[in-house]
Amino acid sequence: MQEIFEAHHDSFGDLLGEEPTITHLATGFGFIEGPVWRGDHLLFTDIPNSRIVRYQVAEEGPTVSTFRYPSGNANGMTLDGEGNLVTCEHSNRRVTRTDGEGNITVIANRYEGRRLNSPNDAVVKSDGAVYFTDPPYGLPGHTQGKELDFNGVFRIGEDGELTLLIDDMDRPNGLAFAPDEQTFYVADSARKHIRSYDVGADGG
Repeated sequence: MQEIFEAHHDSFGDLLGEEPTITHLATGFGFIEGPVWRGDHLLFTDIPNSRIVRYQVAEEGPTVSTFRYPSGNANGMTLDGEGNLVTCEHSNRRVTRTDGEGNITVIANRYEGRRLNSPNDAVVKSDGAVYFTDPPYGLPGHTQGKELDFNGVFRIGEDGELTLLIDDMDRPNGLAFAPDEQTFYVADSARKHIRSYDVGADGG
């Protein structure tokens, strides 16, 4: 493998091949997050510019365009089982689902009548449930307008019910399931650690 990556495990080569290359696609963004491949294009968020950007390779060459503006300072994104885009919107303080026609549906914005902090990252389980973290990063000063007295990790069931799973993290951030979905991982960026949780039969 070429010395452009520092590989800490041999399996890294299985992902990128023996001679991976780095290609500079675009520049000029403020702070980018949330990359997700959707059909024939890549989407990612430019948080401070409140923009979701689309990178697509067409017959005439690659193009960079705006998928959505304003995006509510969108951060993390993922796809559900039907290919809909699930987006965590910082300044709108909500999680949305966007279908193939561009229709946006709010799937979470309040917990027990109080506004969410600023949803950050999301992952979708194979049963369709959406899990997301809700730190205060998108709030001015990380405190202004905060209505919840905790920074939580939530689950949105297929029936739309919002359930609080974790409320004792400082800054819950990235999250993921193990391949068998029996273990749930959540990073606490303030404490610089990753916690693991056993997943119950009810998804919690």
